[in-house]
Amino acid sequence: MTEANKDSALHSIVKDSIINLINNGEYKANTKLPTEAEFCKKYGVSRTTIRTALQQLTIEGYVYRVQGKGTFVAEKKVKQSLTSTVEQFSDQIMMQGKNPRIKVLNLKVIEATPILAQYFEREVGAPVNLLERIRYVNDTPLQYEIAYLPWNSTPGLDTKACEKSLYKMLEQKYNIKINKTIEHLELTLADEIVAEKLEVPIGSPCFLLETFAYIEEEKVIEYSKTIFRGDRAHFVIERNY
Repeated sequence: MTEANKDSALHSIVKDSIINLINNGEYKANTKLPTEAEFCKKYGVSRTTIRTALQQLTIEGYVYRVQGKGTFVAEKKVKQSLTSTVEQFSDQIMMQGKNPRIKVLNLKVIEATPILAQYFEREVGAPVNLLERIRYVNDTPLQYEIAYLPWNSTPGLDTKACEKSLYKMLEQKYNIKINKTIEHLELTLADEIVAEKLEVPIGSPCFLLETFAYIEEEKVIEYSKTIFRGDRAHFVIERNY
C-alpha cells in the first residue's frame, strides 16, 4: 500500500470512528470535540490524518468549527422519508422533536417557457404560477424550492396557504388530488443564489430533487426543483417486498 493510500485509509477509519461516537451519544450536539493533539494520541496517527478526517466531517455536516474555539458536534441531520406520501414535511420534522417553518419568498404569474408549456401541455406564453419557498428546521434553512403550477388550474394562489402543505391546499381549494409523483434525485453544488438562500458557502454539496406531480388524468399539475443542504439532509428509503 502506498503512503497516500495508507493515509487515506487511516483518516477514513478515524472519521468513521468519530461518527460512531457521535451517533452513540458519546459526543453530544454542540459540545466541543477533543483537540487535534488529543485525537492524535487517541488514534496513534499524525496531525495531518486527524485534520483531514475533521475536514471531511465538517463538509459532511457532522461537526462545525468556531474560529479560535475549536471543533464542535453539529445537530443531528434532519431525516426525511422519500417513500412516505402520508407524512408532510412539517409532520416529519415535528416527529423528530424539531420546529418546522415554511416561508414564501415569491409568488407570481409568469409566461410559460417552452419547457413548462411542454410539461403542462399548454401554449408557450400561457400563464403559470411561480412559487418560491424555503423550508426551515429550527430556523435553519434546509430546503430551497421553486415550483410551477398552471394558472388555469390554480388561479388565485394564496401566499399564507402556501406556507403550509401545498398538496393539501390544492385538494381543499381546487379539488385537485395528487395521484403520483415522479422524482429525480442527484448531487449538485450551491451556486450564488442557492448559497444565499440556504446560508452555505458557494460550492457546498447539495441534493437536487426534481419533482413531477400528476393528477388522476395523468397530467402534470406541478413541476418543482428542491435543493437540500447536503450537510443537514438525511434521506430514508424504505422498500417492502
